Amino acid sequence: MDSLLVSAAHKSSGKTTVTLGLCAALSAQGTRVQPFKKGPDYIDPMWLGQAAGRPCQNLDAYLMDDESLERCFTQALGGADIAIVEGNKGLYDGVALDGSNSSAALARRLALPVLLVIDARGMTRGIAPLLLGYQAFDRDIRIGGVILNRVGGPRHESKLRAVIEHYTDLPVLGAVGQDDRLEMCERHLGLMPCAEVADASARVREIGCIIGAQVDLHRVRALAASCAAGFDPSPARSRVRRPDVRIAIARDRAFGFYYPDDLQALQAAGAELVPFDTLHDPRLPDADALFIGGGFPETCMEALEANVAMRASVREAIEDGLPAYAECGGLMYMARSITWQGRTARMVGAIPGDAVMRARPVGRGYVHLQETGAMPWAGAAGSVRGHEFHHSSLENLPPGLDFAYRVERGYGIDGTHDGVLVHNLLASYTHLRNGAGSQWAPRFVAHVRALRQGRRAPPEALALAA
Repeated sequence: MDSLLVSAAHKSSGKTTVTLGLCAALSAQGTRVQPFKKGPDYIDPMWLGQAAGRPCQNLDAYLMDDESLERCFTQALGGADIAIVEGNKGLYDGVALDGSNSSAALARRLALPVLLVIDARGMTRGIAPLLLGYQAFDRDIRIGGVILNRVGGPRHESKLRAVIEHYTDLPVLGAVGQDDRLEMCERHLGLMPCAEVADASARVREIGCIIGAQVDLHRVRALAASCAAGFDPSPARSRVRRPDVRIAIARDRAFGFYYPDDLQALQAAGAELVPFDTLHDPRLPDADALFIGGGFPETCMEALEANVAMRASVREAIEDGLPAYAECGGLMYMARSITWQGRTARMVGAIPGDAVMRARPVGRGYVHLQETGAMPWAGAAGSVRGHEFHHSSLENLPPGLDFAYRVERGYGIDGTHDGVLVHNLLASYTHLRNGAGSQWAPRFVAHVRALRQGRRAPPEALALAA
């Protein structure tokens, strides 16, 4: 399988735009591209999936062990001609001092050649020691080519190429000029999701044309073909249980943060996923449970408030004991209200608290949690790892509430707890990942199945379900 990793010297070098353009340009040629994103991220994968026409998978060396990471990678390769992995931050950046969760570590683990994107603004001869340092820092990492980004013009490009050719052995596979058409729409959590951009398809095609015209796609394919790893691209066969549980899942402009492999894990555990729209549908679909993931409810809060029937339907279902799971944006929707930019809008009101947006992140990064005795679908062994990135805080909570987690690392709801419990609702700021060891998907489905049968599944049964 032809494979490569696109990385950069530092964040904000334009590697997402370059990777997006490569996926779109190669796909336009008829190449079947399987995109991946390193680390916890929902928005970049939406754009990469749009460009490739295939769901983008996340590879996270911090949350996933070697076996689950490689399994996630290989299981997505079926039917693809090339795998393109977008790194996060700089090539050698990461949480650990030894770089064990960096993009470089991922490239080493999967034996991927690296295509390095360099933001060339203000650089000429200084690019040589930068590239030489990146090559020398870890000889196990094979940097196979460079794409110069935000080049000032033909003269600037020729100077950069001459310096790189004279001092290094790295080939320049492309030079992308500074171009306002390549700028992506951003807001407080990064890129704007493509579902909120009316002309997303046209934007992706345009970026593909621009990148494709300034990057040697043939040499990019050749670099990917030099990947030393022998991955089996045949789709893996996993045991899938016949669906016997219906889970309503919010899929709309307000809520769209879901990992594809988590949804697949829910289905493999016997769940039929029934999508609904919190903005336009009048009520919840007939279902045994409810799942609302993350998103940007604050940007849709007037429309969410206006759909009074849906909010009432959700609140009544929670009060009637419907098992439900809500993450981050879903937690905000379950609260009494959302306040943002001086405006307040009423939400579901299942949680006796109010979500208030702050100017700076309240919780950001990886999270370690310990399940409490109140966890309704207990069964995780040891600390549960996840991630959070929220600008909101949950305020005005009354005393005496139960929580599913104690926070060991991160912030959660109050710096000490996460996973507020109301009836059979568990709502947390932490995003879990089934493949990261939490095995939350089969445990949640087993919990739903047990409640439907009028009983609570014991922890050992939930552990077996995982």
